[in-house]
Amino acid sequence: MDLGLQGAVAVVTGAGRGIGLSVTRTLVEEGAFVVAASRSVTDPLAELAGGGQVEAVAADLTDPPVADELVAKALAHGDFRILVNNVGGVRPRTGGFASVTDEEWIDTFRLDTLTAIRMTRAALPSMREARRGSVVTVASVNAKLPDPTVIDYSAAKAALVNFSKSLSKEVGGDGVRVNTVSPGPVATDLWLGEDGVAATLSSASSTDRAQVVAGAEASMLTGRFTKPDEVAALVAFLASDRVAGNITGADYVIDGGLTAEL
Repeated sequence: MDLGLQGAVAVVTGAGRGIGLSVTRTLVEEGAFVVAASRSVTDPLAELAGGGQVEAVAADLTDPPVADELVAKALAHGDFRILVNNVGGVRPRTGGFASVTDEEWIDTFRLDTLTAIRMTRAALPSMREARRGSVVTVASVNAKLPDPTVIDYSAAKAALVNFSKSLSKEVGGDGVRVNTVSPGPVATDLWLGEDGVAATLSSASSTDRAQVVAGAEASMLTGRFTKPDEVAALVAFLASDRVAGNITGADYVIDGGLTAEL
């Protein structure tokens, strides 16, 4: 299906690896030009940029001026109408709630919530003026499936979903759509890497890492982790005015049946 993204310009944050890299690749395949921001320009991102449809930008999204700078780069390339807020991170709190310091709470909200708020604030003026735009923010099933092991991350992602729903009510009449995508466990380094969630939980509980992964897989009806390109396809769908033009204020869960919400 043609999503109608040919010639569109997008900003994708956290684009160096995992979901963000897959989103960047998918949008390019659909004909969009992507300003792809990552703390460092990874080899896979640099390779994508070599194709001419990606401007790879090394940027710390927690630095307040960066949001305006990325939007300015997107506007310089033309029809800026897609923002994908993907940057984020999680650190399992194996010591329990009392072990999470004020600084750690602040750092989590700075990375997982405030970066998306700043990027959205920077993107909205041009989108509202054009009366066209799609903001897609990658949240998490933990927004509605609170977990004490990731207590600060769960709260930060819940704030993102709430923020996005609230904002959709303000800007819907201006032609701007605001939606969230909430993945469960995804087969990326965040979960499966050497310092990922599975490795951290394995170390804390003195269990085999493979057992932790198997337990997570068993919690999903499909029996497997979601693939990054599956999340990316959902993001691209929501970015498209052609196929999702009347979808706003929605949260799309992609978790292999992990949650049981009606």
